Amino acid sequence: MRIATYNVNGVRGRLEVLLRWLALRQPDIVCLQELKAPQEAFPVAALEAAGYGAVWQGQKSWNGVAILSRGDTPVEIRRGLAGEADDLQSRYIEAAVKGVIVGCLYLPNGNPAPGPRYDYKLRWFERFAARAQALMDSDAPVVLAGDYNVMPTDLDVYAPERWRDDALFRIEVREAYARLLDQGWCDALRALHPDEVVYTFWDYLRNRFARNSGLRIDHLLLSPALQPRLRRAEVDREVRGWEKTSDHAPVWIEVADQTVRSRSKP
Repeated sequence: MRIATYNVNGVRGRLEVLLRWLALRQPDIVCLQELKAPQEAFPVAALEAAGYGAVWQGQKSWNGVAILSRGDTPVEIRRGLAGEADDLQSRYIEAAVKGVIVGCLYLPNGNPAPGPRYDYKLRWFERFAARAQALMDSDAPVVLAGDYNVMPTDLDVYAPERWRDDALFRIEVREAYARLLDQGWCDALRALHPDEVVYTFWDYLRNRFARNSGLRIDHLLLSPALQPRLRRAEVDREVRGWEKTSDHAPVWIEVADQTVRSRSKP
């Protein structure tokens, strides 16, 4: 089973890119971020024609998250996180898909830091960590996939010395990510590529994609029930080079199907 995350940076304006990639890679489950479309404008008909059912939480002009499933429709569990009743930003959706619980997230950017946006990012991270712990305690197979807006280590960012005060790389954010992993989550891409320079995002400015001046900010975290089934973890870097594409590349993993032991007859 192939599970992917992709910050599309505008699902309507980049629908052709998304559909092209879906046809090429044929993932079974996809988490999308930065839909930048209100709920009623999500292109559900086009995705259904491509073979995907969906649940989504839109937001006009900003944010927005969705979970796609090839050949069926995800069963939504929740949208949004507990802890701030007045938080209306569309950044988290969770569903049961093909025997796996999938949490799709778009963690706040947080810049400029320090400041109110950075404070919101840290609070959102703590609320997300509380939900992650509840899922961990369930012992279910879970994947938490999305744009975390965090570079966990120096290996995950070009020229790390330039990023020390950025909200994606400040010590408080990296420590929050480390505490999340300490719950028992496995960073799938880094688990299979422990020493490689692997990026998932390249800014449009200053020819950064051609120079490979990138960041690794899109992550798939696996619960212990899912970790032994991990077989591959890759970045479709070439998609970032397509015309009218997102500044993120899709990231995907392959997990082995769960085997069911049959009882032997007496």
